[in-house]
Amino acid sequence: FFYPINYTRKMVKTYRQNQIDKLVKILNKDGVVSVPTDTVFGLCASMNSEKGMLKIMKLKERPQNKILPIMCANKEQIESIAYVNKNAEKLIESFMPGPITLILNKKENVPAYVNNGGNTLAIRMATSDALKELILKLGCPIFLTSANKSGEPPCENLVEIAITFPELDGMLAGDTSFKKSSTIIDCTTNPVSIVREGPITLEEITLSILS
Repeated sequence: FFYPINYTRKMVKTYRQNQIDKLVKILNKDGVVSVPTDTVFGLCASMNSEKGMLKIMKLKERPQNKILPIMCANKEQIESIAYVNKNAEKLIESFMPGPITLILNKKENVPAYVNNGGNTLAIRMATSDALKELILKLGCPIFLTSANKSGEPPCENLVEIAITFPELDGMLAGDTSFKKSSTIIDCTTNPVSIVREGPITLEEITLSILS
């Protein structure tokens, strides 16, 4: 048999949904793993790991000045790292967990490396029991960005991820739902503004805030 060149590379180990503890150990050692979300597959690292963050940037070939989104387990964790104003409160209640990212002003306790010394964070809430369990057992939010090289479409399955990122420390088995990146809403402006359109529409956002 003849195999593609990529087949000869080190195989990236896949972990099942009941092996979250093993992924937590990897993340605690500055590792990077891929995880399925409700939108697309993502690459994640511990928010407490600057080395993990830098590894994601290197893997994605992402510009250093482009900050990584953060995923939290719940509303309480969001409030521990960012200021939640009235509009953000409504959007969290209406759409989280779900395919939405909120841009919020960060709190002073967040290390500068997390967002390149800026004032804001792009935050999602865990969209599955497995991701929530991962974040809670890790004890801190995670960096989470789409699994793709910068400027290219997101990988659509585990095989693509393993071929694109052979240096990954592991992959969590699972699938995505929307196959489309999340809606991004800037909550630091009044009224809020849509930075990127996604599964949640402008009309839905407007109705939620006006309700």
